[in-house]
Amino acid sequence: MAASPDFIAADDRWSTHNYHPLPVVIAEADGAWVTDVEGKRYLDFLAGYSALNFGHRHPDLVAAATEQLGRVTLTSRAFHHDQLGAFCRELAELTGTEMVLPMNSGAEAVEAAIKVARKWAYRVKGVPDGQAQIVVAGSNFHGRTTTIVSFSDDETARADFGPFTPGFVSVPYGDSAAIAAAITENTAAVLIEPVQGEAGVIVPPPGYLANLRRLCDERGVLLIADEIQSGLARTGALLALDEAGVRADLYTLGKALGGGIMPVSAVVGSREVLGVLRPGEHGSTFGGNPLACAVGRAVIRLLATGEFQQRSATLGAHLHARMGELVGNGLSAVRGRGLWAGVDIAAGGLSGHAVSEALMGKGVLCKETHGSTLRLAPPLVISEADLDRGIDALAEVLAEA
Repeated sequence: MAASPDFIAADDRWSTHNYHPLPVVIAEADGAWVTDVEGKRYLDFLAGYSALNFGHRHPDLVAAATEQLGRVTLTSRAFHHDQLGAFCRELAELTGTEMVLPMNSGAEAVEAAIKVARKWAYRVKGVPDGQAQIVVAGSNFHGRTTTIVSFSDDETARADFGPFTPGFVSVPYGDSAAIAAAITENTAAVLIEPVQGEAGVIVPPPGYLANLRRLCDERGVLLIADEIQSGLARTGALLALDEAGVRADLYTLGKALGGGIMPVSAVVGSREVLGVLRPGEHGSTFGGNPLACAVGRAVIRLLATGEFQQRSATLGAHLHARMGELVGNGLSAVRGRGLWAGVDIAAGGLSGHAVSEALMGKGVLCKETHGSTLRLAPPLVISEADLDRGIDALAEVLAEA
């Protein structure tokens, strides 16, 4: 078997350099653990940015995919198939919504929600054609398509990709007064992450999400919650917005919806809003395909038990208690919800990338964001002992710095 550097060199030569991965080459994975090409095992503390909430190769999800692979994988939406209706019904029932628009990637779900909100504004609210606006929050991350980076303030994502799509107004995250001031008669929606993942697992101030719901109701504006990273049990509830006692008009879901097996995403919401779409106005060759729906239905069955929400809440409390002990001992701050934390490395310490590389040397994989912040998001199947193993490794790295 070739050594890891050979695989890395091949990637560097033939693969577009749009990522900066750690120098590890994974060949196998199971549960919360991965194994590289040389047989070394690592604890996964990233879980595919929440795409692997149920761990690697969860047996129920693998079984569902395997069974469907033996039947039919793709029909296109030119025809009906026997998985789509059940998937949409079961996802709507799970999320307490009325209608489902299946897509593939998270960015596709956000793009679809933007289109639906604009069409609703023109057809239902009466906004003049071409004038609809959507209010977004600063430091957001909703994907990297041209339209989505149009309202990003991350210059790495924006530089050299203009001209950009108009129709978005950005205000500081966590400032409901700024959103109130930004809403006009032409505002179609407010698009928000209940917890900002890419920004460093930023939790909004108390009352913020409830204030947004009130503002949207008072001003006749849709509330769109991007739950692609925060949803499906990551924060200790089915949806992060649930913890605030708030309901959105539209939710975007993805990542964990495909169980780490298929790219599966969806927009879910009210019939009044999603019902504005008509045949030919939006679609996807692979969106809602039989294989994706079969895997998605297996994910829904796992979530319907409540087991993973409870695991996230219980293990998350343990994670945050232990990480809190490191504040002042190499960390300057810890934030998050459930089994999800953003930890800031104290000034004068190692960079986030250096900490990630040092952790890799101790058999733990995670990744930095914005230079000095680590995002910790282990699979929800992780044991408390393995969770402690990863936290202990981080404590050692900080102590050795």
